[in-house]
Amino acid sequence: MVIDVRRLLNETLPQVFAGDSAKLAQINSEIDKFKTETGVDARALNRIVLGTRYVYPSANVTKFETIAVAHGTFDPKAIAAAGRAKAQGRYREEKYRGATIMIFGVNDQMRVLGLWNMRVSDLAVTALDTQTLAIGKPATVRAAIEAGRAGARANVALAALATRDPNAVIGFSGNITPQLTANLNAGTDAMAADIRSIHQVYGSIGSTQTDISITLVARTDTPASAKNLSDTVAGLKQLGAILILRMTGPRKALAESALANLKITTQANEMQIRTEIPAASLASIIK
Repeated sequence: MVIDVRRLLNETLPQVFAGDSAKLAQINSEIDKFKTETGVDARALNRIVLGTRYVYPSANVTKFETIAVAHGTFDPKAIAAAGRAKAQGRYREEKYRGATIMIFGVNDQMRVLGLWNMRVSDLAVTALDTQTLAIGKPATVRAAIEAGRAGARANVALAALATRDPNAVIGFSGNITPQLTANLNAGTDAMAADIRSIHQVYGSIGSTQTDISITLVARTDTPASAKNLSDTVAGLKQLGAILILRMTGPRKALAESALANLKITTQANEMQIRTEIPAASLASIIK
């Protein structure tokens, strides 16, 4: 996932919470809190890339390991000073392959960069170069250092899909493995077959002065699978229209808007879903 931090903080979030100054103030407070506790200021970053891999610790259990790579302006000395000042003895540093990893003892769920929740015992931060930070669990940060030292290249195919829309605030892509879909309860055999045919997904989230646009593309193994998946999603759209009747208030208005603007198309072995929703109406769901 590739996040344009400046646009997210300066355009999208203010648009979404234009009618909810308290929520916007809370978000800014969380950003300030993370800066105070770690010395990392989300407002000084240009871009954040989140990389995730699946792990399977036991049968029928899927977990995600995530690393955040942030590009922008930061001061390693300020990060270390914040750790020593705020961690109350729970801050330490370790050397790994020539890099200094700063580790903050959290033992709780924290809002990383003030933007998303992450449950972690120790939050690790290291400078990969003068403009790039790696943030995550100690093991994933060590892996990022290893990749850099070994000259490993990024997954070019996924990076291209995640950045396909140059105007996106958030772009994303991912490989869908057989192990991942095997653990999903799809409800029916036909729907399970449709889901198993997906081997990649990608898309984007964009914003204008009034609307939020969401695009999701599922890449299947054959054009026939894409058509079957499209038919299944179209059926779910009709079911959604019935379920919306049971909703009330802002949630109903948002769901009606999303469904009314929902477009489902297929091209070769890809199925695309696209919709738009009013930015202001999204606030009630996020709360």
